[in-house]
Amino acid sequence: MNKHFPSSSKPVKLYGLPVSGHSHRAELMMAFLDVPYEKIDVDLMNGAHKAPDFLNLNLFGQIPVIDDNGDIVSDSNAILIYLAKKYDREHAWLPEDPLAAARVQRWLSIAANEVAAGPGAARLVKLFGLPLDYEVAKTKAANLFATMEPHLQSHEFLAGDTISIADVAGYTYISHAPEGGVSLEPYPAIRAWLARIEAQPRFVGMVRSPEPEAA
Repeated sequence: MNKHFPSSSKPVKLYGLPVSGHSHRAELMMAFLDVPYEKIDVDLMNGAHKAPDFLNLNLFGQIPVIDDNGDIVSDSNAILIYLAKKYDREHAWLPEDPLAAARVQRWLSIAANEVAAGPGAARLVKLFGLPLDYEVAKTKAANLFATMEPHLQSHEFLAGDTISIADVAGYTYISHAPEGGVSLEPYPAIRAWLARIEAQPRFVGMVRSPEPEAA
């Protein structure tokens, strides 16, 4: 159990895993917003996520879940929206303007689809041996990065020139793509974008895992 208490507020409980990119999204957002949190590891290998107590938190039996003093929120992107709505009084991370908010939502959808099915899935195969189609995941990652690279050549961040929850949603699995055997070397604009996120105040990274040896 890890604790991060940047202020005197009662901490939010974060149920997840240190090597889960979805869990890290929630942690990174709370760190950026300076929200006190307490990390509680869920033993997936022994089925803790399917135990009745955990299913009461998330009926789908998935991480992450946060418990904010009795307010339970699951799904990493839903957690990002909740945290931004509750704790970001400046509306900087999730804009109120309809068009700006739609641009953020577009990238949340990409994080849940192309990012998860591309670099996220490739990492699951290489690190955890999940029975997914690795070549399909690598192809999806390459297609995603080929689309993102020119976009980030003309934008500081995904939804514009200001950091938002869209960047938090996309950051972890893209940053850790090399752990799935997907190189970021051909994409200088993506690497510069990652560096801009890492330069933000209170940034916290996810633990790095070994990268597979090149074939």
